[in-house]
Amino acid sequence: MDQRAASPPSSRAAYLVLGMHRSGTSAITQVLALAGASLPENVMPGDEYNAKGYFEPWRIAIFNDQRLRAAGSAWDDPFAFPYRPLEVREEKRWITRATDLFDEEFAGARHPLMKDPRVSVLCPLWRTVLDDLGISARAVIPVRHPLEVAGSLTKRNGFPVEKSLLVWVAYMLAAEAHSRDMPRAFVPYDGLLKDWRAQAARIETAHGAPLPALTPQAGKAIDGFLTQELRHNAAHGELDKVPHVGALAAQVYDWFEAAAQDRPRPSAELAAAAEALEEMRRVMGVFVSPVTSDLDATRSDLLEIRQIAAFEQAKIRSLESQLASQQAINLAQADELRRLEQTLDELLDDPLSES
Repeated sequence: MDQRAASPPSSRAAYLVLGMHRSGTSAITQVLALAGASLPENVMPGDEYNAKGYFEPWRIAIFNDQRLRAAGSAWDDPFAFPYRPLEVREEKRWITRATDLFDEEFAGARHPLMKDPRVSVLCPLWRTVLDDLGISARAVIPVRHPLEVAGSLTKRNGFPVEKSLLVWVAYMLAAEAHSRDMPRAFVPYDGLLKDWRAQAARIETAHGAPLPALTPQAGKAIDGFLTQELRHNAAHGELDKVPHVGALAAQVYDWFEAAAQDRPRPSAELAAAAEALEEMRRVMGVFVSPVTSDLDATRSDLLEIRQIAAFEQAKIRSLESQLASQQAINLAQADELRRLEQTLDELLDDPLSES
């Protein structure tokens, strides 16, 4: 856990949840949201793989997919790290789009909370956005055993364990490398489920700032949210025995596990892992990245259609609820009018009312 200087109390500070997909990013995001950080306007709803919700800004997630594809990459590209900048003018156009989107989604929130694992590998772009907006950044990086992540991705996406581990390595290396100059906390996923209050305290210490609104009422809400139902996969087998990539993943996991247990090690220890990943990219990247990018284009289009449909359905449900409420009010007013009319008729029929 890194100790950094606190941001000035009057400044805006964004919480960035970094790290690999299926690593507990959704759980830690909801904890931060209940503790006072501000979710975006449009969040991704839950599904059969995450019934309690993803809490991802789905419009930003779609933007991130598009930006990754612009550089020939994708969210599940094992070689998405290191960051791939575009030509200067093109990069500026993407930054402008990202800035406008951020403003639309967070509308001046003092503590915007952005959780999209893709931000880990696109962090240089989003840090530029935050810097341009005068917003400091605080990172929270959940740490979960990579074989548990791989098991989850096998169920959801059908990925072989080797691919999942290599993507995990890329995302975790990116999350660490891009957060070195900001206050950051490494949070063990198991520890979060067992004792979230201790982990919240660690986050506050690492950030040098309290969570925005961790009230007793918020604590009760978090207690109700963090249940063992959030654990869907347990690690099976020996990590370093996985062919081709197991030893590399074990090396990276050892570093993050130590950081999550307040036994920080020098970031330089991850240099060898980054070099090994780069060597794999030189050998296999030309075969892997274009394929993942093409597949991701189709997935992203389907995701956008689903999210727009879900958003419209939510608006329809909201309108139906408002209509039902108005109809109930109308019925109550009609009943009251009939009662008044009946009272008036009785008064007019009463002889004592005659002058």
